[in-house]
Amino acid sequence: GVIDMKRKSIAFALVACVALGAAYYTWQWHQTNKGEVNERQAITAFGNVDIRQVDLGFRVEGRLKQLFFDEGDFIKVGDVMATLDAEPFEEEITLRKSELATAESELERLQSGFRTQEIKVAQATVVERQVTLDNLQKELTRREALVDDGGVTRQSYDDVKARRDEAMARLESAREQLALMEEGFRKEDISKARAQVESRKAQLEIAKTRLNDTYLYAPSSGTVLTRVLEAGSIARIGETVMTLSISDPAWVRAYIAETDLGKIAPGMKTEVHIDSRPGQPYKGHIGFISPKAEFTPKNVETPELRTRLVYRFRVIVDNPDEGLRQGMPVTVKLLPQNMGSGHLSFNGKASE
Repeated sequence: GVIDMKRKSIAFALVACVALGAAYYTWQWHQTNKGEVNERQAITAFGNVDIRQVDLGFRVEGRLKQLFFDEGDFIKVGDVMATLDAEPFEEEITLRKSELATAESELERLQSGFRTQEIKVAQATVVERQVTLDNLQKELTRREALVDDGGVTRQSYDDVKARRDEAMARLESAREQLALMEEGFRKEDISKARAQVESRKAQLEIAKTRLNDTYLYAPSSGTVLTRVLEAGSIARIGETVMTLSISDPAWVRAYIAETDLGKIAPGMKTEVHIDSRPGQPYKGHIGFISPKAEFTPKNVETPELRTRLVYRFRVIVDNPDEGLRQGMPVTVKLLPQNMGSGHLSFNGKASE
């Protein structure tokens, strides 16, 4: 019985050792091959860093006065890149200010009405013409009595009558002028003058905008690719003065097969690999996925056939630097989530 017990103990120990050895081997194999398994699960896409550049020019025409950056210089958003000779635009502002002052003066005159002295002059004119009319009317009455007796000629009478009629018309005109001056200017005239002031103000603002447009500001951060014009040149409206390569944000244009399209989504984390930095990928995330299929571009290296349909997607690089140049080929690796028994994060480690 003792011998049987010893044999059973030895057998149990052997079974336990075998089980432990198998468990350790399984664990070791999992640790060794976990990265390879996750690498096989990762989706690999190919693409290029997006070439994003902008041709910068002025909205006004003028003579280039100064350029502040050379080709290859890095600039920040808002930097002044070039200026035009501002003298013609400053003279235009002076002219517009003068026109505005004249229009405002005219409006003030109309709103204030006529001065007291002007009204007194008009009143005196009415009195003077009334006296002239009265004298002519008396002379006409006297000659009318004499014309029948032959004391005066009919022609003499008619001449005085014509002068009397003219004096009546001149008196009426003076009275109307006085009435207008006492009443003031018409509302239509004042409204027209007010509109003229607003028009002059708008023209002055346009002139100020044109002066500000003599400064060429950088719309975003980037690198100067080319200086097309130099100081002293006449820059036409919209003519390219400098070409700027936009570096922020950095975008990667990549393509994915239709069979893998359902495994990616906006916001998914990615790694962007370049040949000059092996083992040091850039971090990024998917920002856009095209809804339209297209043929693989010829400049994208892919092990698949060139004629296969793919979908374009954009990766926004989170930590770009000088090593990421526009146009360079890149490899994008994406690890779809919710694959396998647990949740797989991008670094390949499983978490429950």
